[in-house]
Amino acid sequence: MILEIVSPEAKLFSGEVTSVTLPGVDGSFQILNNHAPIVSILEKGTVKIAAPGFNFSKEIASKFTRVNDQTYTLEIESGTIEMKDNKVIVLVD
Repeated sequence: MILEIVSPEAKLFSGEVTSVTLPGVDGSFQILNNHAPIVSILEKGTVKIAAPGFNFSKEIASKFTRVNDQTYTLEIESGTIEMKDNKVIVLVD
């Protein structure tokens, strides 16, 4: 599935991922390929991204924390998420 993470300053990530875990207001939840359509509000916490590979620009890379070769995390203050047709769009602060 395709994941896009966008902040008011820049597009932070865009690429193919295997899963994304998000800090929902009722607890963390994970989205996998072919997930049902969903729109949700996010609270302060950690977004965990699993993908076969990552390409970050130098300015953006400092916002992410490397867990291993296929997993990175991003700390957010709040946001919203929409999943539809195997495309996840995350708007974050």
